[in-house]
Amino acid sequence: MSPSAFAVLTALGPDRVGIVDDLSRLVARQGGNIEESKMAILGGEFAVIMLVALAPERLDALAADLGAQEATLGLRLALKPTQRPEAPRDGRPYVLETVSLDTPGIVQSVTALLKVHGINIEELETLTQPAPWTGAPLFRMRATLILGPGVSVPQLRSNLAQLEAERDLDITLRPAGSGPAE
Repeated sequence: MSPSAFAVLTALGPDRVGIVDDLSRLVARQGGNIEESKMAILGGEFAVIMLVALAPERLDALAADLGAQEATLGLRLALKPTQRPEAPRDGRPYVLETVSLDTPGIVQSVTALLKVHGINIEELETLTQPAPWTGAPLFRMRATLILGPGVSVPQLRSNLAQLEAERDLDITLRPAGSGPAE
């Protein structure tokens, strides 16, 4: 068997039954394997991002197959070659969560602070939903972070506390694997 090539496959289109089956069938038809994936319904759209592995000589065939099927499937499809997944990064894994009334700029203000500290965001999810009892829009964000060896956790906590006060947020930061179920 030849070494694997890796590519990120993205798909976006109106939600309907069978999208995941359609995409996984196209990957399998080229002898590929889905290594990792994230999928979600956002509004009325279904969004997919997959890391696929396949023989290098099959990469162009998969790209052509996706292009030929785009209109039939009713999806915008893209395939981007990438590198083999890296070994886990040096650093300490942490989870950051925020809860607040929904206001513009929350994600930007939190991520700007993380950028200043040189913190890598491995994964980030957000959700807006009605708050219990009041129905006001409640915003939740959860990020998996890697804190490099030079990151001072006490300084980060201090800066997060300042951001909490400025933006009226409830922010928690904890080592990954501790606290509520991940």
